[in-house]
Amino acid sequence: MANPVLLNNIEHKHLRVITRHGKGLGDSHPYVPTFAGEFRLLQAHYPIVFSKPAEDQPFEPVALFGFENDENLFLNESGWDATVIPLLVERLPFLIGKHGEELMIHIDLDSPRISKTEGEPLFLEHGGMTPYLENINSMLITVHQGMESNAGFVEALVKHNLLESFALDVQLDDGSQHRMTGFHTIHEENLNKLDAATLDSLHKEGYLAAIYFQLASLSNFRALIDRKNASNAAKG
Repeated sequence: MANPVLLNNIEHKHLRVITRHGKGLGDSHPYVPTFAGEFRLLQAHYPIVFSKPAEDQPFEPVALFGFENDENLFLNESGWDATVIPLLVERLPFLIGKHGEELMIHIDLDSPRISKTEGEPLFLEHGGMTPYLENINSMLITVHQGMESNAGFVEALVKHNLLESFALDVQLDDGSQHRMTGFHTIHEENLNKLDAATLDSLHKEGYLAAIYFQLASLSNFRALIDRKNASNAAKG
């Protein structure tokens, strides 16, 4: 369970954060939420799809890391095997929350990244933010704004019927078969039917590029399957 509290330079002045990545540091998840403004960078490494956690909840874009629960195929003994790591991973163990009407940094005190002896310090000797924490602050603002922008992006996709469910059948080198379901992708046929005015509107909103980045990201399924085969071979 997470234990987020408002960060302050008195109670937390001695805290440090372990910034490396590994299986014991809360990185073992098959996907993480993302936002349209991040697609350009992520599409070179990860499949980006849309999740719908529940019927009464909106669609949410996610970057995929694996095919099973607690599986992140980008983790190895050296850390995270990609040059770009999603911001929703990089910002851990921090999150942004409201304190009154003001956005403030919170920290998950139960995170395995928290330490008093190892990692990056949060505060300078006299209480100011370290460069590391200043960078985290900027990152959290970007994440907050990006996640808020998802509402308009998803609303436009639904309005123009641009999301469709898909299933991915995967046969691995060891003969095992996996079926990935429950996700959605851009409906290319409906996208190609949009008139010029609608396409121009999506472009002006900044959504059209994200749509094509999402479609391009699907080519990463082949590389993800290769990672799965390599992982199985290493275990076997």
